[in-house]
Amino acid sequence: MDLQTTIYLVVGASFALYIGIALWARAGTTSDFYAAGGQVGPVMNGMAIGADWMSAASFISMAGLISNMGYGGGLFLMGWTGGYVLLAMLLAPYLRKFGKFTVPQFIGDRFYSKAASTVAVLCLLVASLTYIIGQMTGVGVAFSRFLGVTSETGIYAGMGIVFLYAVFGGMKGITYTQVAQYCVLISAYIIPAIFISIQLTGNPIPQLGLGSNIVGQDVSLLHKLDMVVSDLGFANYTTSDAGGMLNMFVYTMSLMIGTAGLPHVIMRFFTVPTVAAARSSAGWALIFIGLLYTTAPAVAAMAKTNLLRTITPGVVMGNADPYAADSQLVYEERPDWMKRWEKTGLLKWEDKNGDGRIQYYNDKSKSDAFKAKAEAAGWKGNELTVNADIIVLANPEIALLPNWVIALVAAGGLAAALSTAAGLLMAISAAISHDLIKNVFVPEISEKNELLAGKISMAVAIVIAGYLGLNPPGFAAGTVALAFGIAASSLFPAIMMGIFSKKMNKEGAICGMLAGLFVTLFYVFAAKGIFFIKGTEYLHLIGGPNSFFGITPEAFGAIGACVNFGVAFIVDKMTPEPPDHIQAMVEAVRIPRGSGAVTGAH
Repeated sequence: MDLQTTIYLVVGASFALYIGIALWARAGTTSDFYAAGGQVGPVMNGMAIGADWMSAASFISMAGLISNMGYGGGLFLMGWTGGYVLLAMLLAPYLRKFGKFTVPQFIGDRFYSKAASTVAVLCLLVASLTYIIGQMTGVGVAFSRFLGVTSETGIYAGMGIVFLYAVFGGMKGITYTQVAQYCVLISAYIIPAIFISIQLTGNPIPQLGLGSNIVGQDVSLLHKLDMVVSDLGFANYTTSDAGGMLNMFVYTMSLMIGTAGLPHVIMRFFTVPTVAAARSSAGWALIFIGLLYTTAPAVAAMAKTNLLRTITPGVVMGNADPYAADSQLVYEERPDWMKRWEKTGLLKWEDKNGDGRIQYYNDKSKSDAFKAKAEAAGWKGNELTVNADIIVLANPEIALLPNWVIALVAAGGLAAALSTAAGLLMAISAAISHDLIKNVFVPEISEKNELLAGKISMAVAIVIAGYLGLNPPGFAAGTVALAFGIAASSLFPAIMMGIFSKKMNKEGAICGMLAGLFVTLFYVFAAKGIFFIKGTEYLHLIGGPNSFFGITPEAFGAIGACVNFGVAFIVDKMTPEPPDHIQAMVEAVRIPRGSGAVTGAH
């Protein structure tokens, strides 16, 4: 069976499974729609959290960025996993005990203010919509290659699939769909990694293969990779940082606290019946997430090795001179996988020196010695552009693995993107229909109409996210990092102060959220355009790119969080303390016994 037919069959079967589950588990009540009736088991919920967590950014883009950035890309591993531990251990048990299943509802009740709840909804919508743009970008990348359509068509198809199972199934349908998606995506990630690890190092365990010697050579994979990338003018793979150590630290912090503030994962802890089950599902989720996150560095390094082995034959496996004319791949002799990815526009070649060969190197290197070698070899600039988002998806093709493995990866990439998009849409739906319409504007709304409002708001969010996904502000993981930064600067401080500060009042919380959100968006929009619309950038107003101590827009969320905390505490000191009953409630929530029933759905 040819590759394209195999892909159609595997992806089609996975979609049929998702939609079938959604129809089987369709929500009939607001409790089912928002919290899956609170009856999901810890192991199943752990899988669903894992699928929700491992988005297009984790599955498609993260290993690609690590592959490009080397050690510097490790900030995604540290930030996201550290953030999950922070969320699961520090915030989720208290929020679960509080018994309100949405972040805006918690903030509204804790800060005894509908205005606080409304501001939290605003912050949630901005963060979640930005996050979905990254997922839609990933869907477009996967569809465009594997289903032979344009990226735009891929995004439209993804919007349709998500609409079918998210709108009809609600949280109940999404939860059980995500269990299936987790099984698909983790298989799709680990099986190719095992094949490639055996191929390159002879070790079937990718995590160990990363530190093993290359087959037939007395040199480790990582050491060889360091040698080859430095010969091509890139920074050492194992020691490079991401824009300096300060930026790397701030970036990691932004991802960590942004992770802890993301509402779609917090909501997951309300789909289980008890606080104990919530803690148990957090532990299971950590195991399920760890399977991918410990494999990602190996996938990244091996993909980079295979890419270099393809473009510079003999250099990686045979120690040939990288500057020799016959060390570069003749373009007309390029493998089929390159031809297929070229059609998507995500892999591009430009023959700058007219020799018909592919020169792939860092033409922006500051090393005079390297520049001299490149000029002597007749190189006129880097000729190959590889989008970071294709690395994982192309990995099994580069390694010439069987067609069924390539098809499985296609299904896995789509499952990762769609699962997180569905969870985010659920958070948006709950924020608009429950936190905004029911709790603020129309308190007397019937359960049926609330459910309808939730589904309509979800459908509108799909359309907006799809439109923005057509022109994303960057790679999938970079776009997602922006979303984490927005959550870090706005929601996380309010949640933290709501749980751990009895004295924090509504005025402080509201001013803090608005200040953190405004400062972060001002810095991000300066570089990425207002609402990510190209041509609306205003870098000149902030002194140029990364003007704040070299910190990138993706990392600025941690600075926004500091502004949030600072403004909140200043305003708090100038305004009245919270009422006594609120302080008593905070004290009660912090005692680790018992839990409130999930009242948000009623």
